[in-house]
Amino acid sequence: MVNLTINNRPVSVPEGTTILDAAAGIGIMIPHLCYLRDINEIAACRVCQVELQGKEKLITACNNKVEEGMVIFTNSPKVRETRKTIVRLILSQHDCRCAICVRSGNCELQKIANDLGCIENPYNGRIEHNDWNPEFPIIRDNAKCIKCMRCIQVCEKIQTLHVWDVVNTGSRTTVDVANGRKIEHADCAACGQCVTHCPVGALREKDDIGKVLAALNDPETITVVQVAPAVRTAWGEDLGMPGDVATEKRLASVLRHIGFDYVFDTNFSADLTIMEEGNEFIERLKNPDKSRLPMFTSCCPGWVRFVKSQYPEFVDNLSTAKSPQQMFGAVVKSYFAKKADIDPSRICSVSIMPCTAKKAEAAYDNMSSAGYGQDVDYVLTTREFARLVRGEAIIPEALPEEDFDSPLGTYSGAGVIFGATGGVMEAALRSAFYLVTGKNPDADAFSAVRGMNPWKEAAFNVGGNEIRTATVHGLGNTRQLLDAIKRGEVKYDFVEVMACPGGCVGGGGQPIRDGQELAKDRAPILYSLDRSKNIRFSHENPDVLKMYEEFFEKPNSPVAHKLLHTDHHAWDM
Repeated sequence: MVNLTINNRPVSVPEGTTILDAAAGIGIMIPHLCYLRDINEIAACRVCQVELQGKEKLITACNNKVEEGMVIFTNSPKVRETRKTIVRLILSQHDCRCAICVRSGNCELQKIANDLGCIENPYNGRIEHNDWNPEFPIIRDNAKCIKCMRCIQVCEKIQTLHVWDVVNTGSRTTVDVANGRKIEHADCAACGQCVTHCPVGALREKDDIGKVLAALNDPETITVVQVAPAVRTAWGEDLGMPGDVATEKRLASVLRHIGFDYVFDTNFSADLTIMEEGNEFIERLKNPDKSRLPMFTSCCPGWVRFVKSQYPEFVDNLSTAKSPQQMFGAVVKSYFAKKADIDPSRICSVSIMPCTAKKAEAAYDNMSSAGYGQDVDYVLTTREFARLVRGEAIIPEALPEEDFDSPLGTYSGAGVIFGATGGVMEAALRSAFYLVTGKNPDADAFSAVRGMNPWKEAAFNVGGNEIRTATVHGLGNTRQLLDAIKRGEVKYDFVEVMACPGGCVGGGGQPIRDGQELAKDRAPILYSLDRSKNIRFSHENPDVLKMYEEFFEKPNSPVAHKLLHTDHHAWDM
């Protein structure tokens, strides 16, 4: 233990503790902008400087460790004045039009500037603007960048894609796409982890709220919305609602109040995905000489983009099943339109997703299999949905709970756990067991694939066959797994990959809480919903079974292949 004094208070902390953490341990919060534990500890912003007795120069708290006998002052007159000067200098190169920034009210720079009383700025402003493709799912606004380097470090250390880098020198130093490329020519997975770790509004998702509102206000357009499983774990966070109020049924009520004609649940098509993907997996197991094993899940578009750019030799290992979002879009403009006697050309299909890569996925040319434009017209992130609710001046707490519409709103417990890492694998194994043996396993028989471990291995006996599985989340961990497969160090039959740490619950479109990783807190909500369902197997979803009976005939039928499967080679990164 190391003994020191912080703001005249004695402190005893383990050796190796930073000054920042030592102060936090006794309730003294030292402001900072660039710091991310274990990811970005480079003291780039200098806002966390403190005074060390006996030293003339201030020192940074985030990357300096405590020493015996230190006497630290975190808010002395010298510290306050220096900190205020640093923040004002940052503001002089920052677009301070906070009222039109998506991060207003949830911006660390805004908060620190207000806390320090930076009402006026004596420094002349110089704002640099950049050209950007407005149709790319992730938008970078150079005028708001504070050069904290978080996006660089997250993309390099967590996702290992090196999309961002420092460019220029001196006062012109900034961040941009690495190697002088345009973002659409980079190897960007569009996962959005750079967005959720940016402390300001320099990175955000492409905003599609205006297009959705236009569709809602067009009397000739029939609006159909689907909501992904992970959204229900977080939609109330930006609206200040506790979890017991921000329920999935109240979410359905809010969407109806906004004006959507039909409100459905992506969990329905998650069950549909299991029917297609599970049957495809069984067929591959039966024909190992003709099929590519391991079979990889294809639900996560960030992962699909990653494998196409980094490991193209594994593209044919991907399941040909579309993601639940895209299956739902195809079903809405085919089966549902016919059943509801609606002209599919009048349908505007909208999805609410925890993901920025879903915007890219919906726009691919081959995601138009129903024949009426894109199967999914617009994608809103969870954050965009919260802004839409606020913009419509809705008070969700005042609305009653309502069910999702039928027939595309019914779902099983297996469908809802798709939003957590391991959820797709578990749901698929539940149905694969039934397909092989003709009977259901215990619903929790495959719980070994759950949890936040970055790379989980498990083997299960399914009808006398040993199924070797791997579940991985985060693209850096995925790279390690794929390299191990290439080297022949590991061998699997079925692999689930999710691009974002923790899975969709930690997706790039989820609400942002600076310095907090909330996937581990959101995932249990999905497992709780799974346990509460009377039906916990995708192959027992009555509306899915009825759709096969009335429309698709059986999984992997010609009609199912046309609408529910895809060619991963049909579009280029």
